[in-house]
Amino acid sequence: MKLQDILANLHDFTEKGNANPFITSLEMDSREVEKGCLFFCVKGSTFDGHVFASEAESKGAVAIIAEKDVEVSIPVIKVKDTRRAMAVLADAFYQQPTHKLQLIGVTGTNGKTSISHIVEEIFKEAGEKTGLIGTMYTKIGEKTIEMKNTTPESVTLQKFFHQMVSDKVTRAVMEVSSHALDIGRVHGCDFDIAVFSNLTQDHLDYHRTIDEYRRVKGLLFASLGNRFDKDNPKYAVLNNDDPASEEYTRSTSATIVTYGIQQKADIMAANIRMTASGTEFDLKTPFGSYEVKINLIGQFSVYNVLAAVTTCIVSGIPISTIIRAIKKVKGVPGRFEIVNQGQNFTVIVDYAHTPDSLENVLKTVKQFAKGKINVIIGCGGDRDRSKRPIMAKIATEFADVPIFTSDNPRSEDPLEILKEMEAGVEGKFYITIPDREKAIIYAISNASENDIIIIAGKGHETYQIIGNKTHSFDDRLVAARAIKELN
Repeated sequence: MKLQDILANLHDFTEKGNANPFITSLEMDSREVEKGCLFFCVKGSTFDGHVFASEAESKGAVAIIAEKDVEVSIPVIKVKDTRRAMAVLADAFYQQPTHKLQLIGVTGTNGKTSISHIVEEIFKEAGEKTGLIGTMYTKIGEKTIEMKNTTPESVTLQKFFHQMVSDKVTRAVMEVSSHALDIGRVHGCDFDIAVFSNLTQDHLDYHRTIDEYRRVKGLLFASLGNRFDKDNPKYAVLNNDDPASEEYTRSTSATIVTYGIQQKADIMAANIRMTASGTEFDLKTPFGSYEVKINLIGQFSVYNVLAAVTTCIVSGIPISTIIRAIKKVKGVPGRFEIVNQGQNFTVIVDYAHTPDSLENVLKTVKQFAKGKINVIIGCGGDRDRSKRPIMAKIATEFADVPIFTSDNPRSEDPLEILKEMEAGVEGKFYITIPDREKAIIYAISNASENDIIIIAGKGHETYQIIGNKTHSFDDRLVAARAIKELN
């Protein structure tokens, strides 16, 4: 596509140099630039892309989009906001791919990954080719691509959606983070269904207040627009048990479909029965009531299943297909994942890294625990500090043996993070072991028959960030190795 054809989609810009090169790719990372690239100088919290304009030119970029002057010999298009311009131009360059498939966005504090995966499994059971974008990876059909952010930047998103359309994907489901909504990463995405899981304390290092955090989440529902189209209806799928849903109801003109357990909703779960191997409940829908058994544990898992079921109902998937699919779902890596090496106690790895998710996991375990409950928990560095004493308090309230350790300390001193956790549990029993591997080994070495060990906070992550270095670290592998050595 020629540069001037792309720029025809943009308003309010100035152009230095009137060349019209052929654009073969779009990039905001100078390391990815190849010949024929249109390079976007994006100013972030850590790096300013304007500094890399000349490097991009040397690697083959044929034009630059920037907010300020840069010293290059190729055309420079100056705009007020590079990120906004990038979203517009990426949508145009990749031929508006989200107009050509059904796009589902899932937001909320907890449950986004699980809901997205359950939705994907239901679609696959219905014979659909799917796409998935989220915390763990991006999937296009069965092809998996590793990810850095829960929600990628707009130029990457539109590229993925274009690949999905090219590969005949019919439905795509995406986790949408509050950060991505706030800075406009999903500008240009034509969502058909927006799903809300829940809202509890998280990311207050960025949003500052819970009110602002709640408002930003609502942007996803506002993005469904005001237009009514019987051939392409828009839906907001809301958790009726969460107070934030009331605000999101006011944020959208889309058709609202609710799910819940406590408050009356369109799709509900009743008579919930839990065991150590799964959960049974009565699924109540407009089509009738169904007895369901899932291979997932806990009330939070029931909420995730309800969100996915509701999403797929409004997507037109037959209820018989939905019921068949959810009975097969095995869970998501790092979400209540059991590490089994033949030991006589239970080890569970879970991504619980917020007060609400940690409390949910511990309450769930408490319902079937026959021995002591051990929890290994830390808090990430350079993130919301206010939740540290809260997380520690929850651990001491619901576990018999709370063990405080490091998560991803990043640039902070791990010992200072632990001090902030300990400040919330003065006078309570807990054990502090700063080294995460040693903490896991300690818990496993001291476990008795029927005990339960929860390793919380990192879940599926295969790394630990200490200082400015990223080290290989997987809670599941460390636990498995410790159990084998114990045996």
